[in-house]
Amino acid sequence: MRFARESVRIARLHINDLRVIIYEYPLNERIRTLLRLEDLYDKALHFMAADAQEDHHVALLMIFEILEVAGRADLKFDLIQELERQRQTLLSFRNNPDISEEALSGALYEIEQASVLMLAMPGKISQYLRENDWLMSIKNRATIPGGVCEFDLPAYHYWLHRDPEQRRSGLNGWLEPILPIRAGLSIVLRLLRASGRSEVQMAAHGAFQLMLAGRTAQMVRLRVPRGDPYIPEISANKYALNIRFTAPDGDLRPRQADADVSFELTFCNL
Repeated sequence: MRFARESVRIARLHINDLRVIIYEYPLNERIRTLLRLEDLYDKALHFMAADAQEDHHVALLMIFEILEVAGRADLKFDLIQELERQRQTLLSFRNNPDISEEALSGALYEIEQASVLMLAMPGKISQYLRENDWLMSIKNRATIPGGVCEFDLPAYHYWLHRDPEQRRSGLNGWLEPILPIRAGLSIVLRLLRASGRSEVQMAAHGAFQLMLAGRTAQMVRLRVPRGDPYIPEISANKYALNIRFTAPDGDLRPRQADADVSFELTFCNL
């Protein structure tokens, strides 16, 4: 049922999310990697859409980071396997009168397309970058503070002075080979976020602990009203979830909150 109604739920959540700050805490390394990649893809596309040299420089650095994170493990096939698992789950809802066939077919098509595109990706995710000596020279110098000045990389300085559309075309060409990864992880994270039900909780004097008692989850989400001056510090293991709310001063230095803090807690698991 949650798959058929997912689009409506997500639209409603987006409206509600404008009134809150959402904090997501991954409970395993796999979800941690997906969240990092999601953030990097979003930033790369944001800065690519601008025209300034500085924006396109940051976009290129984000592409380097995406390749670094995505290349650490066999991420592509891990995502393909997860999408296949979700596809099989969705297929079990076929001919269910309580499920919208149109929504189900749309979700299946999206999963199948993402899997096909990832399977079509050739070789190692970062190989095409390593074969480009010019990009590798920028990547290597970018790890040095101030290492991409014009006297270090005059060819890069020349590229930054090209027309914005020419720079954007180059950035699109370097990002496009790894966009199927973004499509796959977006589906997985969307399903993960839609899998839980939020519960209102109270942190007495800013402290909250919940014994997990065998509960399995891959991620927890906290929703804190945007106007509340509290920041959650989250830690968890297989036995307990601990949340400590701090009330930052003018310099955002953490200070234990002395008031009771109300928040919404969601356990997410595929």
